[in-house]
Amino acid sequence: MSGSPPVGNARPLPATERGRRARAAIVDAAATLMYQRGVRATSLDDVLAAAGSGKSQLYHYFDGKSDLVHAVIDRQLQLVLEEQEPTLSHTDSWAGIDAWAAQYLELHAPPEGPFACPLGTMAAELKNDEAYRPSLDAAFRRWEAPLARGLATMKRRGELSRTADPQRLAAMVIAALQGGMLMARVRDDVTPLHDSLTAALTELRRWTPRSRPVSTRAKAR
Repeated sequence: MSGSPPVGNARPLPATERGRRARAAIVDAAATLMYQRGVRATSLDDVLAAAGSGKSQLYHYFDGKSDLVHAVIDRQLQLVLEEQEPTLSHTDSWAGIDAWAAQYLELHAPPEGPFACPLGTMAAELKNDEAYRPSLDAAFRRWEAPLARGLATMKRRGELSRTADPQRLAAMVIAALQGGMLMARVRDDVTPLHDSLTAALTELRRWTPRSRPVSTRAKAR
């Protein structure tokens, strides 16, 4: 999944490995600072100091802060997808969906978690900024895509109702996950995430044809 095209930054990646490493160092530094402080509270000088880079190097790869923010959105999406592998790409069965949910809950379990979602954090800050909303929307849609594909496969096998909309159902699950993560972070307790994800999967199972009853619950390992 990490090889997917960027969601926002239109510039091609540098042709050399050295250039790609230099660009990645800037993006990684910006992603860390924007996650910790917020986008608006992070200046380009902050990013350059953290990355150990100069302004000429930054402007060689990016047109300015806006261009860099788009690259950070793409980087945060890659991190979200990578941490959910391999289970997210195998959500084409109820067992696979349960395994993905269990892995996600485990990632946010104490003592390290719960964590704030890097994409959700950026979306909360930038949701009213038309310069970034399309990139954020594209990122969330790419997060939903593996689950939507899995649900579409299940629908073709008759494991979901013929009237089910895999794309919409996948968006519902990710939306519940986002809300649960926010509350879990605020309360420093993974329970809201567990409950919201369990409720979303229960709703998902209501689309099982009546001849194929399924009743399971998302559980942390």
